[in-house]
Amino acid sequence: MSEQDTSEDELSLVKEWLAKKYLTFKNNTYKFNSKYRAGVLGLVQKGTAYLHVIGDNVKDLYIDELGSATEGDLIIAKRILGKRGGASAKITEVVGRQESYGVAYIIEKYGHKSLVDIKTDHPVGAELTPEELENYQLGDVFKIDHQEHRVMEKLGHMDDPKVDEKIVLAQYNKHDEFDEEVLKIARSFPPVDARKYPKRKDLRELPFCTIDPVTAKDFDDAIYWDDANSTLYVAIADVSEYVKPFGALDNEAMYRGFSIYLPHRSIPMLPRQLSETLCSLQPHIDRLAYVFEIKLDKETLEVVNSDVYEAIIHSDRRFNYEEIDNFFDGKLKAKTQEEETIFAALTKLRTITDRLKEKRLKIGFDFHSVEISMELDEETNLLSTKESEETPSHALIEDCMLLANKEAAKMYERGIFRIHEPPSQTKLQTLYQELSAIGMNIEIKSTVKETIETIQKQAREMGIEADVDTLIIRSQMQARYAPLNSGHFGLGFEEYTHFTSPIRRYSDLIVHRLIKAIKKGDTKEGSYVLRNIETLAMMVSEKEREASTVEVEYKARKYARWAKNNLGREFKARVVATDPEFKADLHDEIIGARINITTASDIVLFENVIVRIDKVDIARARIYGAVVGKASDV
Repeated sequence: MSEQDTSEDELSLVKEWLAKKYLTFKNNTYKFNSKYRAGVLGLVQKGTAYLHVIGDNVKDLYIDELGSATEGDLIIAKRILGKRGGASAKITEVVGRQESYGVAYIIEKYGHKSLVDIKTDHPVGAELTPEELENYQLGDVFKIDHQEHRVMEKLGHMDDPKVDEKIVLAQYNKHDEFDEEVLKIARSFPPVDARKYPKRKDLRELPFCTIDPVTAKDFDDAIYWDDANSTLYVAIADVSEYVKPFGALDNEAMYRGFSIYLPHRSIPMLPRQLSETLCSLQPHIDRLAYVFEIKLDKETLEVVNSDVYEAIIHSDRRFNYEEIDNFFDGKLKAKTQEEETIFAALTKLRTITDRLKEKRLKIGFDFHSVEISMELDEETNLLSTKESEETPSHALIEDCMLLANKEAAKMYERGIFRIHEPPSQTKLQTLYQELSAIGMNIEIKSTVKETIETIQKQAREMGIEADVDTLIIRSQMQARYAPLNSGHFGLGFEEYTHFTSPIRRYSDLIVHRLIKAIKKGDTKEGSYVLRNIETLAMMVSEKEREASTVEVEYKARKYARWAKNNLGREFKARVVATDPEFKADLHDEIIGARINITTASDIVLFENVIVRIDKVDIARARIYGAVVGKASDV
C-alpha cells in the first residue's frame, strides 16, 4: 500500500504493525515483512488448519497451534523457516474476522427460543435477551454484525419467499439502495451534448447496434463491422468519464464490485441513472463510448492493427439475441433501411466470428455448459425453469468481445489481467479416476488439451457431454484477476483482460482508466491506478466470488421452496456426484434442483434415476431425497 493512499484510520494500525515489524516501509510503500504473512484461517480439523494467505502466488501455510483462533479469523502469522515438510507458520495475532456479517433466525431449542446461525444452527454471538426474544416469532430472520456481535435488523420471516433475497444479500452486506450522496452525483450529469466533446472522435454516422438479452437495460457494448475495410468497431460505455477515482460514487462502485443478476431483477454496481440510462448505449441517442477499432486480415484473421479512443456514438438499433437468431434463421426480415444495413453487416460479421471461434478452439477449449433461467411469480416463488444454451447471436457477440479484451490486454505489462492457470496434476488425476469409474477409457496424450478433447469426444458418443464438461471445468483452477499476466488456459490466450463491461464490473473500469492514462501519457494517473494494483486485483476477484455466490444461493433457495411444496413426489434426475456424497440434479418439469441423496444403492455417476423428495431444509436451502428407481432417460 502506498503511503499517500493510507487513510487516517488506517495510519494508526500501520504504525502499530510497523512497530511490531509485521510491515516494512520503503520507497513510500508499506509491504509485509518477508517473515510475516496475513490471511484467513481455513477449516479447523483436529486442532490444525491452513492459513489462506492474502496475496498472489503465495502458498497457504500450515498452522498446528491455533490457541483461541477459529475458522474465518483474520490472522497475522510468522513463517517457520527451516522446518521439514510443507510451508508452515505460527500465529502471531488474531486481528479480526473474515466474515463481518451473517444471518440468524429464531428456532426452538431445548424448550426455549434461541437465535442461531442460518448455516449451522449454532447460537450466534449476537444473542438477544430472553425478554427481546419473546417479542419475536419462531422463524424470524435477522442480519448479524459478527465484528460487533450485534443484531443489525430484522429481515423478515423464514416462511416468506421474499426474505430469500434479503438473506443472500445480507451475508455479504450487499444492498440495492444507494445513499443519497451517491444518487445526487449520479443525477448531476447533464445529457450528452456532442458540442462539449470536440476532442472525441465522432462516430455517430456509423450504424452501431446492441445485442443483449431481452430483459437487459444496461447496454455495455455496441458493435459495427465495416466489411469494405475489414474493420471491427467495438464501442464500450465510457463509464470512466463519469465515475472518477475517489469520491462517493467510485467508492460505492468499488465496494459493490459487480452487478448481481437475480432471476427477477438486478442489483446494479452503479446507480440506475448511470447503469440503465446515461452510460447505457441506448438506441437513437448520443452516448459517450470508449471504442476499439480493430482491423483484421480477412485471410489469416490476425489483427493488422488496432486503436482505442474516446468517441461519441449513436446506436441505430437495440436488438435482443432472439431477434438476431431469427434473422440468421431467415425468420426475421428488415423493416427499415437502418435494419437492412445492419443485417447486411451482421451477416458478413458472422462469417468472420465463426472463423475466429474455429481458430480459437484450436488452442482453447470448447465447454458445453448449460445455464438455467428461472421464472418467478409475484411472490418470488419458482414457476418454471428453462435451459439457455449458446446460439449464433451469443457466439457472434462473444467473439467480438474476446477480440477487444485481447487487444486491451496487449497495452500494458502490469495492470488488471484475467488469468486462468492450468489445472494441477493432482486435480487431473482425480478427474481421470472419476471418468474411469463410469467406464470411460482415458488416454493420456502429449498435452492436456489433447487428452481433454479425447475425453470430450467419448462423452459426446455416450450422450453425457455437458455432464463431463462440468466435471472438467471443476477440475480446473478458478479464473481470477491478477496484476501480472500468466495467460488464460481455458481460452488459450497469451494475454487477456476484461474491458467490455464497465457498467457491471469494476475490473473493466480499472482497465479503462489505465489504458486512458497510457494513451494520454498521463504518468500521474497511471501511477495512481498501478499503485495498489495487487490489492485491487485481489479485491475484484473476491467481489466476483461474492456476487456469484449470491446468485447461486438465491436460486438454491427458490428450488428449496418449490421442493417443499412437492414433498413425496417423484421426479427424473441425473446423478452428478458420488463422492463424498451422492447428489442428483432434477431433469423433469423443473431442471437443475440439486438433491442430496440419502438412500441409494447400485447407482453410478451420470446415471438417470427416479428420486423422491423426502425432506427440505428451508434455512440451509437443502433438498433431501431417495433414489426409488432407474430412468431410461432424462
